[in-house]
Amino acid sequence: MVTGGEHSGAEAAEQAASLLTAAGMARMPSRVMMALVGSPDDGYTAAELADRLGVSPAAVSGAVRYLQSIHMIRRISRPGDRRDRYELSDDAWSDVATGNAPLYTRLADFMDLIADDNDGAPASVARARATADFLRFLATRMPELVEEWRVARGQAADG
Repeated sequence: MVTGGEHSGAEAAEQAASLLTAAGMARMPSRVMMALVGSPDDGYTAAELADRLGVSPAAVSGAVRYLQSIHMIRRISRPGDRRDRYELSDDAWSDVATGNAPLYTRLADFMDLIADDNDGAPASVARARATADFLRFLATRMPELVEEWRVARGQAADG
C-alpha cells in the first residue's frame, strides 16, 4: 500500500477508503474511488491505479467495473492515448443519493406489507410502519436536498 508523500493525498485517501469500508462498501472499490478523488486532472489508467494502490491490475479491474456500474466513476478517452483512463463522475455522490429514492420507496412498500402481515404483533407493526415512514421521507427529501445544494452552489438544474 502506498501512503504519504509518493502520491498527493494518499494517506487521507486511504483513511477515507477505510471509513467507507467500515460503513459497508467493499475495500477495493473504496480504495479505487478515493484514489480517483485525488487523481491528476487527466485521471488514472487501470495500471496507474494498481501502481498507486500497490495491488494487482485484476483487483483494480473488478473495482472499476463495480464503480462504473453504480455510476461513481467513468471511463474517459484522451486523443493519442490508447489506454482508457478513469475519473470520478461529476455529481457522483449526489447522483447516488437521488438515485436511491426509488429503492427507498419500494422498501417502504415492503415494510407496509410486513406490517399488514403482523397485525397480531403491535411492536412489529409499529417498527415496520416507522421504517416505511422514514424511507418515504428519504425518498422525498434526498432529491430536494441535492437541489438545495445545487442552488446553494449556483448550479440549479434549470439554469
